[in-house]
Amino acid sequence: MNIELELLTACINHERKAEYELYKITYSYLMGVCFRYTNSREDAEEKLNMGFLKILKNLDKYKPEIPFKTWIRKVMINILIDEFRKDKKHKENIEYVEEYYETRDYAEQNSAISKMNMEQIHALIMKLPPMSQKVFNLYIIDGFSHKEIGDMLSMSEGTSKWHLNFSRSKLKDMLTNLVSPLKTV
Repeated sequence: MNIELELLTACINHERKAEYELYKITYSYLMGVCFRYTNSREDAEEKLNMGFLKILKNLDKYKPEIPFKTWIRKVMINILIDEFRKDKKHKENIEYVEEYYETRDYAEQNSAISKMNMEQIHALIMKLPPMSQKVFNLYIIDGFSHKEIGDMLSMSEGTSKWHLNFSRSKLKDMLTNLVSPLKTV
């Protein structure tokens, strides 16, 4: 994504044409970020528009030495986390998962995941409880540390690590269930 400083300057000066051009250039990237953290396309679009508005309002705070793509990703993720906090009306139900014992099924799980497309993998991630889903996305996909995740989601590093391990275990179980019907006895 190559954004010229002239375009950003025009956006800072509230030129609608420039703002629309920036929206078109960043739409697919920001939509990808939003889609990872929401349950539906409509919700992702709503969050994208909220985030883009915040990007426009804070564009004068952008420092050119930071890659623009990195900056808008961080702004968008902060919006998504803030909205998650606002939408959360009651505590998340925590499921306790029995220990996952290693089996010979790992090879079959690996071959199963290689045959899955992005939508199928996303659908499995979306089945995780909301907080575990957020931690999984922030750590695995967006590369935040457990300390950063803890700060963003108001939890300890240990709780962030628990959610990540829970997510991994739950995803392994889901993959096992996908592979199990395919086994021949």
